[in-house]
Amino acid sequence: MPPPQLQIVRVIDLETTGSAPPAHGVCEIGWQDVALGTNGRWELHGEGGNILVNPGRRIPPVTMAIHHIRDEDVADARWWHDVARPVLDPYPRRIALAAHRAEFEQQFCSPTLTHGAEWICTWKCALRLWPDSPSFSNQVLRYWRDPAGLDHERGLPAHRAFPDAYVTAFHLRDMLNEASVAQLIDWSRTPGLLPRVRYGPDRGKDWREIGHESLMGFLTDRDPDVRFTAQAEMDRRRDGSPVGRATAQELLL
Repeated sequence: MPPPQLQIVRVIDLETTGSAPPAHGVCEIGWQDVALGTNGRWELHGEGGNILVNPGRRIPPVTMAIHHIRDEDVADARWWHDVARPVLDPYPRRIALAAHRAEFEQQFCSPTLTHGAEWICTWKCALRLWPDSPSFSNQVLRYWRDPAGLDHERGLPAHRAFPDAYVTAFHLRDMLNEASVAQLIDWSRTPGLLPRVRYGPDRGKDWREIGHESLMGFLTDRDPDVRFTAQAEMDRRRDGSPVGRATAQELLL
């Protein structure tokens, strides 16, 4: 009998000319796989990699200043439609794609290119699993968590496609060893559940600590993550849960 097919979640990261396709294009894609081992634990798998992509337009200086990819670096590179499919839909067939703030990558990685893949957003999952983090950016999580096995130099420079995918893969590995693939996908389908108020007089407070009038104001906020979190807290209170910071017992439940 052939060996069972390896279960892989492929982490990807894109560097682009801007944030709004089709006006902007991809100039680099990086990836790193995380696979389920025979011991039932998820670990990084393979070497990963990166490919430069010709975005079909000039790279603005303000964007170049972030990732340092220049027009001359990608002038002879392949086009996105020639690069994307083999990276986004690899063999052995992956069970999901993952990215930090995956909604950005999903703008460029259409269902046609991904073969309709499910996505895991490690930012949204970090909000759920590690709410005490001082921030939830890829790099803050890297230094706050200090994941076991992460090679510091391999994760540099930041804001390049492979190093960022490599760092994100360590967050994903640890998430998958705490929660199921299905759970991470489910969390990723909804807006982010924010552990603390982002701005205003209650900035920095646990949502359980703020007053009813303040909470009501957030229900119509422009930010979908804020609205979603405010509604979740309102629903919790309607179920009879008390206002105030959660007790240790409540957190366990």
